[in-house]
Amino acid sequence: MEGPLSSGQGARWLSLVGIGEDGRAGLTAAAAAAIDGAALVVGGERHLALAAPIAAPTRAWPSPIHAAFPEILARRGWPVCVLATGDPFHHGVGVQLARLVAPEEMRVFPQPSAFALACARLGWAQQDCALVSLHGRALERIIPHLQPGARILALSWDGSTPEKVAVLLAARGMGGSRLTVLEAMGGPRERVRHAPAAAFDLAGIDPLNTLAVEVVADPDADVLPLVPGLPDGLFESDGQLTKAEVRAATLAALAPRRGELLWDVGAGSGSVGIEWALAHPDNRVLAVEARAERASRS
Repeated sequence: MEGPLSSGQGARWLSLVGIGEDGRAGLTAAAAAAIDGAALVVGGERHLALAAPIAAPTRAWPSPIHAAFPEILARRGWPVCVLATGDPFHHGVGVQLARLVAPEEMRVFPQPSAFALACARLGWAQQDCALVSLHGRALERIIPHLQPGARILALSWDGSTPEKVAVLLAARGMGGSRLTVLEAMGGPRERVRHAPAAAFDLAGIDPLNTLAVEVVADPDADVLPLVPGLPDGLFESDGQLTKAEVRAATLAALAPRRGELLWDVGAGSGSVGIEWALAHPDNRVLAVEARAERASRS
């Protein structure tokens, strides 16, 4: 464990170290040195165990995770090491810390992300896959990506996620889709198993898993179109619904762009706002509806 950094060193006081299921064996010498030279090491309980032995004081992430950020920032000028899974900047804590700490103050030692490891196991081209995180997010986020012939990689919330996705696929007429569950990749507990969505029977799935989906859609499968104007039957309504052709023209006129906010006053069934949100994951909608029964649908 070290003390304060000299002025020459202090500019890069925060080290972000990606660690895999193989623990220290998978670290570069520089990454291991960042852990061994730290005055404080922060990470999940699993990360800290994988990096053991650690000479410095350790801090397991609290809930919520950002509650530990003031303690990290208070150590500016001292060597602090934060452990993350794989690539800290791929659905990792690095993104949150980069909002608080300049890149010039950080050293980053990434390892392959779960998506990269999954592609290596399956022989898939990552640039041709839809990449989705279902960790801490609604399962329905995967629906827009359910296109015939698509390959999808999804980070699971826990061991129940693969079966929930299988049920969702079967309900939408995609029961022939092939699911691959990749568990604890890169370590001694790694396991790769396959099952069709309609007859998904994998049990005892490790909470640390990534799901790969090869979409096979029946002719009448419930596939979302790639352009505005979703079929009217996809929306709950009391009969008062902006029809598909009008909705398509409305969305084209609104011309949504990434990260924009739509105020939908008199939202009704919420169909226009839903299609606005589907245009990009970062788009937001504020729906205003006077009638309670309609507001409940929006």
